[in-house]
Amino acid sequence: MSATSSWMVADSWTMTRRELAHWARQPVQVVVGLVFPVMLLLMFGYLVGGGKGIEGEYVEFLVPGMLVLTMAFGLEATMLAVTQDLNKGVIDRFRSMPMASSAVLVGRSFADMLQSALSLLVMIGVGLLIGWRWHGGLAAALGAVGLLLLLRFAMLWIGIHLAMVAGKPEMVQAVQILVWPVGFLSNAFATPESMPGWLGAVVEWNPMSATATAVRDLFGNPAAAGTSWAAEHAGLLAVAWPVALVAVFFPLAVRRFRRLSH
Repeated sequence: MSATSSWMVADSWTMTRRELAHWARQPVQVVVGLVFPVMLLLMFGYLVGGGKGIEGEYVEFLVPGMLVLTMAFGLEATMLAVTQDLNKGVIDRFRSMPMASSAVLVGRSFADMLQSALSLLVMIGVGLLIGWRWHGGLAAALGAVGLLLLLRFAMLWIGIHLAMVAGKPEMVQAVQILVWPVGFLSNAFATPESMPGWLGAVVEWNPMSATATAVRDLFGNPAAAGTSWAAEHAGLLAVAWPVALVAVFFPLAVRRFRRLSH
């Protein structure tokens, strides 16, 4: 490893440790972030429940969908953290220091991915407690977790870019207005077959639907039995969608970050 690469890695780890230190100083915020998706899971599992067009136990269909939504809704937490640093002048101070400029974004992404992995562990644990099970082998389960984290990685860079465009924490609320409908406009809670034809077609092409379908297949859980190209190639789309989103928003985020001081 070259000296420049070692410098970048060391600086990125320093920024990651900074974010982890915030967890210790603000444990309530971390706990709320972990508890909220659990509350959604319990609400839909016990209060709403009974998805139409789903064979078998609804909880086996619901839990993978909720795992996907947990990864998608993490975009809001990323945006909030970045906009707060922007408004406090923290990022400007880091940029003026003798450190790799990329370390700020890389450290942010490392910390968010660690928190996302923790959220997945909590949600899987709660799912097991309420009766959800995976029926494939360990390799298939790890593959499902990998697809979930890949989606989160894509959402992470969308969040970083939108945060630098928005600039203020108050603008996160405007993004929430868009994120929630897109999240619910997926097959997380119901099959596209139970929806009007035009709406079902939109749902099947949602990136979150592709990941949910692929994850259900890997876990051996009941999935939406669609016949469209998107439904039959969900595994391919579960990789292609996040890769495409990262390919678009990663360079946009980096470019926007470099322009902050101009």
